[in-house]
Amino acid sequence: MTNALPVDDTVERNKRTMRRIYELIIDQGRTELIAEHFAPGLVNHTAPEPLRTGTEAVAGLVSMLGTAFPGARTEIEEMSGAGDVVVMRNWYAGTHLGPFLGNAPTGRPFRFRQMHWMRFGADGRVTDHWGVRDDVSHLQQLGLIG
Repeated sequence: MTNALPVDDTVERNKRTMRRIYELIIDQGRTELIAEHFAPGLVNHTAPEPLRTGTEAVAGLVSMLGTAFPGARTEIEEMSGAGDVVVMRNWYAGTHLGPFLGNAPTGRPFRFRQMHWMRFGADGRVTDHWGVRDDVSHLQQLGLIG
């Protein structure tokens, strides 16, 4: 007898987990929830080094975003899942109030599109992440590039 969830239940569980990651960990900075939601060997394929591998890297990313953009929010538009992968289309919005990529705070608001893919292990924790962000729009809105 196996403890595996039926496929539909697994996909729904993974979608709930992804939503919790963005609403609680990324947006609210609840780093105490990282180990519950991410596998120790997580690989964030699109994060800059040294924020690419493991749960400590997630904590570093959350800290960096929370410092640069306190109060920023992820506005989830749509989520879809199949098998062990969930995909999310969203907006990320906030105000640049702390240092970011070596730049002083500009006080400027921003809102830009993102897409995220997460692969989940059998235990329901994220093993892999890929993201596509409109970084050009983000940096333009902050006044950091023309």
